[in-house]
Amino acid sequence: MASTAKERKKTLHSLEGIPAFGSEAEEADFWDSHELDDTLLEQFGPVDEGVLPPPRQRTTPVAIRFDADVLRRVRALAQRKHKGYQTLLKEFVLERLYEEEKREGILPPRGIPGEVRRE
Repeated sequence: MASTAKERKKTLHSLEGIPAFGSEAEEADFWDSHELDDTLLEQFGPVDEGVLPPPRQRTTPVAIRFDADVLRRVRALAQRKHKGYQTLLKEFVLERLYEEEKREGILPPRGIPGEVRRE
């Protein structure tokens, strides 16, 4: 019978078993084969306000249709840039939106995302 990932992981019962990591890759490799014991996790209280970064803003999915050739080209370019094609498309839209807003004299004020300044 095949074993699950949880069965293969070494369970840590104290924080002393966590080494100092030289890189994020080294840390990721460690956590691929280790996990914290549930009892140890329960000892941690809630995280104080301001310790964690704020959550990312929610995005709204939008359906947009591209012909096969355009989609193939975008995916190929995204692969060359080592990023997802949807990320690349969002960057294209944001760059073009900025250029159009600049051309029209409509730019959001600094520090207030989403607001539009009209002159």
